[in-house]
Amino acid sequence: MTTLFAGCGLDCSICEAFVATQANDRPALEQIAAKWRVEYNTPMITAENILCDGCMAGGRTISHCAECVIRLCVMERGLENCATCPDFGCEALSGFLLNIPQARANLENLRQE
Repeated sequence: MTTLFAGCGLDCSICEAFVATQANDRPALEQIAAKWRVEYNTPMITAENILCDGCMAGGRTISHCAECVIRLCVMERGLENCATCPDFGCEALSGFLLNIPQARANLENLRQE
């Protein structure tokens, strides 16, 4: 499978919601939604609102993506992801990356390419 990065550096291609969506696996989406409702203490998560074609792909996205400030910024600037941004390391991104070291590593690798 090809790697597909979100604007923030998350690897969409290994996200369980993305994988289940691409496989059109409704039972898996139902299981993921049930797990995430507990994990994130968000009772409103459903299989329908975790359908995802990748953050930056222009198709279906997890419902939170519509309000993600990092994604919106990348889109407004016409960038592929934060690695190509002249303001790389901004406050919004830095705060997010504190808890997601793999996303930081992905962006750093993309910056070196």
